[in-house]
Amino acid sequence: MQKQQLDYDAMRQAMVKNQIIARGVKNQQVLDAMMKVPRHLFMEDSDARRAYADEPQPIGEGQTISQPYIVAFMTEQLKVDKTSRVLEIGTGSGYQAAVLSEIVDSVFTIEIIPELADKAKKTLHDLHYDNVIVRQGDGYSGWPEKALFDAIIVTAAPPNIPQLLLQQLKIGGKMVIPVGEYLQELVLINKSDSGIDMESILPVRFVPMTGKIQRKE
Repeated sequence: MQKQQLDYDAMRQAMVKNQIIARGVKNQQVLDAMMKVPRHLFMEDSDARRAYADEPQPIGEGQTISQPYIVAFMTEQLKVDKTSRVLEIGTGSGYQAAVLSEIVDSVFTIEIIPELADKAKKTLHDLHYDNVIVRQGDGYSGWPEKALFDAIIVTAAPPNIPQLLLQQLKIGGKMVIPVGEYLQELVLINKSDSGIDMESILPVRFVPMTGKIQRKE
């Protein structure tokens, strides 16, 4: 079935202006990526008309595609560029990976649900996001064979920050991750020679991160 003939370009422009720029996102590469990536093509035909609304949307398997502002805000926090290699935990629809792919050298993204991983892989391939590599697996383990990463973005909420992900982040790298169970905070992590600096930057609500949970020692 074909997508309904809506003016998605105009809807996307309004999204960027009214939801993202208006809330303070300034990085031009992020704004350009949000303007370019066709969010509606990462959703089911029946839901496409709501793709540019100011809210998360269901994508099946009990998962969601994040609110556009949150996608842009988290991407901006990473401060990545065309040389960056990024690890994403929680591929979902593939939309966040596509936004990143417009900005960075390569995106390595892990999805624990096989059906979503397969679907995202096909969507990203069909849309020629060739610098995105999708893997089905447990995000708590990260992707050690491809580490170290310039940035890590996590799009589901673990109860604690997974230590294996911290280990796979380069010195000088940044991670943005929602942390908590019922009450969640978006945490920005900076890794330096002197250690790990963490800052809570926004209250958020993400789906729980599933897999082998690593508890604090």
